[in-house]
Amino acid sequence: MPAQHRALVIVDVQNDFCEGGALAVAGGAAVAASIADHVAESEGAYDAIVTTRDWHVDPAGHFAAGEPDFVRTWPVHCVAGTPGAELHEDLAAEDLGVDAEFLKGQHSDGYSGFDGASGDPDTVRGGEEASAPAGPYGATQGAAHAADDGESLDDWLRGQEIEALTVVGIATDHCVRATVLDALEAGYDVTVRTDLVVGVDADASDAALAEMEDAGAELAEG
Repeated sequence: MPAQHRALVIVDVQNDFCEGGALAVAGGAAVAASIADHVAESEGAYDAIVTTRDWHVDPAGHFAAGEPDFVRTWPVHCVAGTPGAELHEDLAAEDLGVDAEFLKGQHSDGYSGFDGASGDPDTVRGGEEASAPAGPYGATQGAAHAADDGESLDDWLRGQEIEALTVVGIATDHCVRATVLDALEAGYDVTVRTDLVVGVDADASDAALAEMEDAGAELAEG
């Protein structure tokens, strides 16, 4: 039986989710460094490497109007085009050989990478409109529309004949969980590297890993 074509999906390893960010997850920076090491040590193991990013413009109730509950409502984070939405410095796309980036959550919560579309986060539309504000949180028109013409993650993966995914990133109990469950629903074989994910809440992360495994994901550690 021929080997499956496999992609590495790096979920939301962004500045705002690492120490010093607006919605920091303890251990985020360490996971970023470990993922970078994994990619360097796994040359040739993946047929594609993709990243997802929160890329919020005005995501309605996702941003708390008052005190966030840290379950469904959150402080302002990962606003499109801001430093907090950038990949952590250990995951510079040109160094890791990232093949595509998927931007999600412009106007919704956007937990799953399968909600996103491929785009160039550095896109700047020409003319004065490019730097005009888009929504109340600091996104610009250029950043807000960076993925307007992009493919969905599912369409892109199928175009690359990808059948299996290894998922890593932040946060285990939110965007990793949602991405994995959607990947399984779409028919991919999914492995979660438990040593390369980190969550907001330890108990919720354990429950999320159990849920992913029950749904058909393989949990693996390097």
